[in-house]
Amino acid sequence: MPITQRDASLISRISSLFKDLFAEEPVLVRSPGRVNLIGEHTDYNNGFVLPAAIDKAVYMAVSPRDDEEMHLVAADLDQRYRGKLHEFSTSPQQWPDYILGVVSQLQAHGKVFSGFNCVFGGDIPIGAGMSSSAALECATVFALNDVFGLGLDALTMVRLAQKAENEFVGVKCGIMDQFASMFGRKDSVIRLDCRSLEYAYVPFRSEGIRIVLFDTGVKHSLASSEYNTRRKQCEAGTRLVQAHHPEVLSLRDVSPGMLERYVAPADLLIYRRCNYVVGENARLLAACDDLEKGDMESFGERMFATHEGLSRDYEVSCPELDFLVEQVREEPAVLGARMMGGGFGGCTINLVREEAIEELTRRTASAYKRAMNRDLRMYKGQIESGTSRI
Repeated sequence: MPITQRDASLISRISSLFKDLFAEEPVLVRSPGRVNLIGEHTDYNNGFVLPAAIDKAVYMAVSPRDDEEMHLVAADLDQRYRGKLHEFSTSPQQWPDYILGVVSQLQAHGKVFSGFNCVFGGDIPIGAGMSSSAALECATVFALNDVFGLGLDALTMVRLAQKAENEFVGVKCGIMDQFASMFGRKDSVIRLDCRSLEYAYVPFRSEGIRIVLFDTGVKHSLASSEYNTRRKQCEAGTRLVQAHHPEVLSLRDVSPGMLERYVAPADLLIYRRCNYVVGENARLLAACDDLEKGDMESFGERMFATHEGLSRDYEVSCPELDFLVEQVREEPAVLGARMMGGGFGGCTINLVREEAIEELTRRTASAYKRAMNRDLRMYKGQIESGTSRI
């Protein structure tokens, strides 16, 4: 990918700090954050997602050591960690765990390597739903694979990065975040089948259009408990259908007719949850057809429809998210908008005509302050390539 002035500044800072600390020439890796355009809460139902890598990234410098020590430096936090390859556990600092988890998975995978020096930093906003953790994990596995010649292919690296977060960090995320960070392609979104991991690149013709995130600044405590509840509700709906169709393995295999016949009469709340997921899978595939035709307006309308389903049927939105989506719904410069991520806070993702971004942000921030008494943060992005050596 072309190196922007912002990239060059970050790369220079990380590289210079590394050389000052370790007096060596490092391998440099860039690993991006991600957004998900459509396909929310479909991943754990074996459905489809539509993520893309973005132009916000982790930059990492790594070199091998001749002992078993790991010297890690978080440049943005001005913090350090030192440990040994075969004598480490989770750190109270938390950030080392994303790197240590990858080391643990590589060791479990039978890979042998020495200690290493590592400095990293970047420009992915923390807590904005762009998966800075997945970017750090992918940067680590990619860099160590490169430095030590471990011979891992991209999909294996993605699986190890996901397992690092699941088993070492303790977050039961799906594979989408790491997959998008590693496999991203400029000017394309990834149609990923979360059951088979088959994927295809779909063109995203974004001339004159930017991805804009409006950050609510809130994260309600409901998120984790309600996430687990939604999973159980989807599984309950699947079981109601399985009683009549044993071949059904998940909501991915369920049709709207099956829901109406077997789930709605038994439990209307379970029906609404499942109906959103089944409809979202269909909506995503139709949205991919829109992109193939270059019909960004229709694609944007499907984003609005996704938000309505997440808010009314799946009930994982919140007043702040709903306000921001409603605020831009009638804006001519906004093609589409919805909440992004698990829900109950975080960001809305918006497709906005570039020339209108500043004025739209000013008006929206003012309205949000009046309505919610909160300041609004805005992040602009565009679709970029995945993890790579610089």
